[in-house]
Amino acid sequence: MFYDLPTSVEIGGATWPIRSDFRAAIDMIQIMADPEIDDRERTLLLLEVFIDEWEEEREDGEVVSHGWWEISTSDYQEAVERAFWFVGGGKEGGGGRKPKLMDWEQDFQLIVSPVNHVLGFECREAEYLHWWTFLGAYYDIGDCLFAQVVGIRKKKAKGVKLDKSDQAFARENADLVNLKVKATATEEAVFDEWIRA
Repeated sequence: MFYDLPTSVEIGGATWPIRSDFRAAIDMIQIMADPEIDDRERTLLLLEVFIDEWEEEREDGEVVSHGWWEISTSDYQEAVERAFWFVGGGKEGGGGRKPKLMDWEQDFQLIVSPVNHVLGFECREAEYLHWWTFLGAYYDIGDCLFAQVVGIRKKKAKGVKLDKSDQAFARENADLVNLKVKATATEEAVFDEWIRA
């Protein structure tokens, strides 16, 4: 059980401060989902966003910066696992593949209003809001436009026939209901060739 909101993690036997604000977590989710980024670059970008930087003044007065770049490459796997743990709200492992029902980038505008309602303030104006607090509010959102959109996506993913009102909503709001497919540059080039052919 977690009573504290973590602002640091253990990696390679050392304690590392993390960027625990919800904006950093959403940035990490987008990095993880980007098909254009190879695994090595993804690891480096993830660590750059996840591990907070700090400065230390030495006895001689010199100020030294510390950050993710000081993590040993042999500890990268553990660091990535800690990032996944943090983004997952303290849960270990992914729990298997499930159909994708939402996209933080595409759905953020639908998510933020009910999250604000749960929190009782505009989260985007908050200088700092811990990711787990944001995530708790996200889990508690009730009946709203976002829930309706996700509900329709879930029915479609499971092959459940939509009732007339859901069909009409999906048709009139296809830009909200249909998840956009992110193609790599190579896939885009192939699509362009198909179009020109």
